[in-house]
Amino acid sequence: MTSPRSPFLSWTFLVPLVAVVVLALGWGRTLPPLFVGVVTVLLAGAVLAAVHHAEVVAHRVGEPYGSLVLAVAVTVIEVALIVTLMIAGAGAAETLARDTVFAAVILTSNGIVGLSILAGTRRGSAVTFNAEGAGAALATVATLSTLCMVVPNFTTSTPGPVFSPAQLAFAAITSLALYGLFVALQTGTHRDYFLPVTSDGTIIDDDEHATLPSMNATLTSLALLLVALVGVVGNAKLVSPTIERGVAAAGFPLSVVGVIIAILILSPETVAALRAAQRGRMQISLNLAFGSAMASIGLTIPTIAVASIWLPVPLHLGLDGMHIVLLALTCIVTVLTVVPGRATLLQAGVHLALLAAYLFLAISP
Repeated sequence: MTSPRSPFLSWTFLVPLVAVVVLALGWGRTLPPLFVGVVTVLLAGAVLAAVHHAEVVAHRVGEPYGSLVLAVAVTVIEVALIVTLMIAGAGAAETLARDTVFAAVILTSNGIVGLSILAGTRRGSAVTFNAEGAGAALATVATLSTLCMVVPNFTTSTPGPVFSPAQLAFAAITSLALYGLFVALQTGTHRDYFLPVTSDGTIIDDDEHATLPSMNATLTSLALLLVALVGVVGNAKLVSPTIERGVAAAGFPLSVVGVIIAILILSPETVAALRAAQRGRMQISLNLAFGSAMASIGLTIPTIAVASIWLPVPLHLGLDGMHIVLLALTCIVTVLTVVPGRATLLQAGVHLALLAAYLFLAISP
């Protein structure tokens, strides 16, 4: 009889570890082209491994906790990277947090939502979800986005798109409070708002009858999830100099680099959301999309508010006029998408058109 294969020989176990080892070897160095290719392959493998381990954890803890684990884990690592780069005074450090958070909002609200609806309607049918849960998440994202990235342009205590210290503290406390309130709602008495539903509104709770993974397997997957996400975010930063050179050679604005890095960092949530949509679990896709946007704002702003004490550059949070228009249009369109509790291929097309506009204007502002 053939002995069962050890889980320690699985690619989902080995790839995250190798990705982190390569990250440690390459951090702070100029990488040769062959090494960049290896890092890129490991980055893609770490994304798939992160999604696998997130699904194991989600199976054990149930929804919406599973979506919350992935969204918060990747955001915490992303925030640590942002703060590290800002303290180091990296290029365009004063706008790094703003650009990253705004990219997360647009990429999740238009990219992940649009692609998930597209995946869910591939057979021509409409996708269904819980309008109460999606609407509550969208309202929180819209409020946080406006408060933290639009209001700074209209305050008078300090010139330009900058909060005064008191205003930044208020924005940080409000962001953290709203995010905490939403998580309490999502995981508490209104948990059913964030569970998948059928076309007739019946709640689908996959965890009621499914065989759960063991506690040891869950803890192992949780640890490997964190390792994989470190590999994703860190290796995305590792290849950024190569991306910067390519962007400069193409004559594109330097801000395009931030967009590309944000796409790489958000790839685990994107893959997980698409897989959920293909299984008819559109609510999970929306949980991942809006949860990632909300965590990006709700965790980044408080963190950089504290870090601003040591930052060597002023902190610019206010968006320019073009991006304010894109944010407003995204909020309006997303409201019209989530309120009916159903979406068709047309809604997917509208969201993807907004995503395309954002990407195109990043290249040609």
